[in-house]
Amino acid sequence: MRVAVQSAAFDLGAEVAAFTAGVRGAGAVVSFTGLVRDEGGKLSAMEIEHYPGMTEKAISGMVGEAIQRWSLADALVIHRHGRLAPGEAIMMVATAAAHRGDAFSAAEFLMDYLKSRAPFWKKEIGAGGADWVAAKDSDEDALKRW
Repeated sequence: MRVAVQSAAFDLGAEVAAFTAGVRGAGAVVSFTGLVRDEGGKLSAMEIEHYPGMTEKAISGMVGEAIQRWSLADALVIHRHGRLAPGEAIMMVATAAAHRGDAFSAAEFLMDYLKSRAPFWKKEIGAGGADWVAAKDSDEDALKRW
């Protein structure tokens, strides 16, 4: 299991290749990458804040739960912080399991958790100023299925 909270960009291909190479006994690897979305073309940047130590601990707890719940061979979460431009990779999740269903379910669980519960604070910056991103009911509803 690896959890990284970092400001630096990551190479998705290299991360997935390294993750896959280190997995033993799995028949499936699932990966997901989230990008900074610019709905309406008005976003110039997103700033993401977190509390070092607390954020990694919270995410590690959820990754540990996913590993147990879906009998994962391994899991990886990378989440960026700092100032990011539209289209930049903001996070990635990779899961490895004996079967694809468990790998997909665990990845979705982790993505839903990261979206709703991980201790990050996001601010969208555009020509009209900056606004903190509020929690969405749809994100909370996604957690209910788990």
